Amino acid sequence: MLFIAGRIWNSIVFYLDVVSVQRKAISSVSSSTNCETMTGCCSVAGAAGSRISFACIVLFWSSRNANWGVDLGALPGFALLPSALLCRIEEMSEAGQPITRVGRIFRLLRPSHRHSAFTATIVLMTSAMLSRVIGLVRVKYIAYLFGRGTEADALNAAFVLPDMISYFLVGGAASITFVTILSRYHDEGRDEDGQRSLSIILTTMFLVLGGAILLAELVAPYYIRWWFPGFDAGKAALCTHLTRILLPAQLCFFTGGVSGAVLLVRKQFNVQAVSPLIYNLGTIIGGVLLAHSMGVSALAIGTVAGAVLGPFLLNYAGAVRAGFRYRPKLDWQDAGLREWVRLSIPLMIGFSLVTVDNWIIAYFASHSSGTISLMNYAKNFFNAPVALGQAAGAASLPFLASLYARRNDYEYSKAVDASVSRIVAFSLLLSAWMIPLGGPALDLVLRGGAFRVADAGQLAGYFAIFSVSLCFWSAQAIYARAFYAAGDTKTAMIAGSIVTLVCLPIYKILFDHWSATGLAIASDIGITMQTLTLAILLHTRRMVSLAMLEYVEIGRSLLAALLSGGAIVLLAQQVQATTRIEDAGLLAAGTVLWLCVALLVLFATGSKLPDQLVERFRR
Repeated sequence: MLFIAGRIWNSIVFYLDVVSVQRKAISSVSSSTNCETMTGCCSVAGAAGSRISFACIVLFWSSRNANWGVDLGALPGFALLPSALLCRIEEMSEAGQPITRVGRIFRLLRPSHRHSAFTATIVLMTSAMLSRVIGLVRVKYIAYLFGRGTEADALNAAFVLPDMISYFLVGGAASITFVTILSRYHDEGRDEDGQRSLSIILTTMFLVLGGAILLAELVAPYYIRWWFPGFDAGKAALCTHLTRILLPAQLCFFTGGVSGAVLLVRKQFNVQAVSPLIYNLGTIIGGVLLAHSMGVSALAIGTVAGAVLGPFLLNYAGAVRAGFRYRPKLDWQDAGLREWVRLSIPLMIGFSLVTVDNWIIAYFASHSSGTISLMNYAKNFFNAPVALGQAAGAASLPFLASLYARRNDYEYSKAVDASVSRIVAFSLLLSAWMIPLGGPALDLVLRGGAFRVADAGQLAGYFAIFSVSLCFWSAQAIYARAFYAAGDTKTAMIAGSIVTLVCLPIYKILFDHWSATGLAIASDIGITMQTLTLAILLHTRRMVSLAMLEYVEIGRSLLAALLSGGAIVLLAQQVQATTRIEDAGLLAAGTVLWLCVALLVLFATGSKLPDQLVERFRR
């Protein structure tokens, strides 16, 4: 129920934001050149998301901040589609003949189909939703097998060192910089030069990243004892073992990101849609097949297998199908390599609280048994609705970039403010649902196996605290992309680094006073500071005016959120849910009550949100 509400709201906000900003930028994307620019920007957005969780939304960029891709034509299900039918659909399209809705869907599924900005966002959003579903199933499976025990803590902590290596050595380079470079080569008709530079960059990074992974394999025991000082000897040894299994997967993510860039510049987004699904399924399948004999190591092995089959193999197969040929080569004087280094350095040396928050929480949470797992579970479920901000920012980026390129400063500022206002308004309403109903939702989904009722209650507390800051997580995604749309990656990175350093003492002080609860509060404070910092920087640079935010609309949503959330709290006090059936009943009744009260307040106060929703979906 928690996931469904988050994804429904995500889709609503995503759709509103795409249509709103697209209308403002439509004049900027009529030419083929601007279309190519939009494609590059859209791919940037798609990679900036989470690890996806990997967290990369494909639309966003995932988490684990990695690019994903898959050749749909290589999958059995899609291979069964009649090629004659697909070809006939293409012929009808070229001849100007009408195509049925089913025909349009089949055409979109062609691996080599060249997408528009709209169809690309639809494909990637669908992939993100499916990936999130499988990702939450993955969390449920881990919780069912290991609960909040030693194995769960060790597994969740084992991802930190690989994430750090990927973040600082690769960063967003595999998505942003490669697309930028290849787009320029492609537009200039120099695809051969682009392939040569890509081969040089790949070879260079195989040496650099491979060396870093080998070094990390050696120093892993020392790193685990340093970053997780609360681990006892047994848990530290298990975490070291799992970390060493997971480390090589970073080569798969990097290579997949490079290969995916080849397809993105050709507007072939289908190969980006399945890879995150394969990755998350790898963890689950590895556990199902091997957990009885290998324990928690089976999940780590399954994760690596998913990374090989998804992010690496399917992306690379798609790139080869598109004409890419990798040839090992080193040339320190290559212009493409030098440009890649220049563009990548700001992304590699900076750090943002959006990513570092999880690392900081893991460091302090290691002092309390099971806390790393509970905080990780809470973050994973919180990331489902957080993806609405990432999706909105991802959808807005291509159009914002077009507006900025045309020096249409007023429309650019207006578009950013409208996106932020809308996403904040919706986030406030969703938080009003998440805070009081997160407890029964998490209990309903996670309870079972090694995960107990008491664990669900503690997890719900962390989740509720995280939910307070949903509007700031959502808004910062758009503000950060406002900088990226202007071609400025340095400012957001510098600001994020400073905010992170300032917040470190806050995490320490609040952890000392309130343990893990203090970490959740510190996370809220940190993301609030980051969002406000980016907003103020945009305002002082006269890029995006704070005065143009729709404060009245946000105020109406805040009032509706307070009243609807309060109504749910009163209902929950009358219904003490202790069983799954009671949890489901409370969720259903609470959701209906939330919708009724929220809509009543919005209509009574003259809010535009309901009318905007109806208007967009009529179109």
